[in-house]
Amino acid sequence: MGKSDTSTSLERRSRDGQLWDSVKKTAFVIGTGLLTFAAFRNTVTWHLQRFWGASGDFWQAQWVKLHSYYGGNELALYCLGAILIPSLSFWIYNAVLMMIDLTGKPNFITRYKIQPEKNDPVDPGKLKHAVKVVVFNQVFLSFPMVLLMYPFMQWRGNPCGTELPTFHWVLLELSIFALVEEILFYYSHRLFHHPSIYKHVHKQHHEWTAPVGVVSLYAHPLEHILSNMLPSIAGPMLMGSHVATIMLWFCLALITTTISHCGYHLPFLPSPEFHDFHHLKFNQCYGVLGVLDRLHGTDLVFKQTKAYDRHILLLGFTPLTQSIPEPTKKSD
Repeated sequence: MGKSDTSTSLERRSRDGQLWDSVKKTAFVIGTGLLTFAAFRNTVTWHLQRFWGASGDFWQAQWVKLHSYYGGNELALYCLGAILIPSLSFWIYNAVLMMIDLTGKPNFITRYKIQPEKNDPVDPGKLKHAVKVVVFNQVFLSFPMVLLMYPFMQWRGNPCGTELPTFHWVLLELSIFALVEEILFYYSHRLFHHPSIYKHVHKQHHEWTAPVGVVSLYAHPLEHILSNMLPSIAGPMLMGSHVATIMLWFCLALITTTISHCGYHLPFLPSPEFHDFHHLKFNQCYGVLGVLDRLHGTDLVFKQTKAYDRHILLLGFTPLTQSIPEPTKKSD
């Protein structure tokens, strides 16, 4: 065997070893999470369930009243929970962010900017165009897709039944939704980064190298269908979920993706550093949870940056750009 063959063999073994190491680490993370959940089921979740149970009768009564108010019109209830309320949550949150982005005030918010030199303030014309695209995507793509879910959900179960789901069932469903979204979003997202597709579809979303909240749904129609909507609706369709759970999931998904794109690493909110880095570098951090990025090694560059060190839940009020600053460049 020649030197080149030996080198190729060693490289292949190295890649295989790295992949196997990633698989083991991913299994460890998921397994640890499941064991932790099981261990705390009778402690933390027990207390939460007591709260849920204490208020359960109240919410159940309100749901029955709402059901009666709509005269048993389950399609109207479905639209209220799966379309109207999630959309309002998205636009109320983004309205606040857009005011901050346009004015650059108040300072106690803008000081948490991840890329301080970008969008300070944001270009009104560019933001207006993004809003128009987002409204189009929601009205002509998102809403019809969610409506088309309804007959399927009826076939799967009773999405607007008079009995609300239990606390533990909601927890289980949300966990499954998150895993399904991670798988579908990661691979569809990477597909749209393929050179033959990127310039025709996904390049539109990456016009914003320093994203703002509303840009979370600023995308080509094909991308919006396959990479934004499909990963979100697949979980509820798989589980045959109640509209109350669908409403909760859609609200969480829309708020979470807004936070990921907002450009501010605010205290006590999930870190947006991971996806913000993706917009900055394009070929890193494709997923939502980061599990598949770890598995496929598409977060290796990210892990070598200060952005990775800042990718934590901020529990104080000092901006992480100050407490974990970028290294100063050495002058020649």
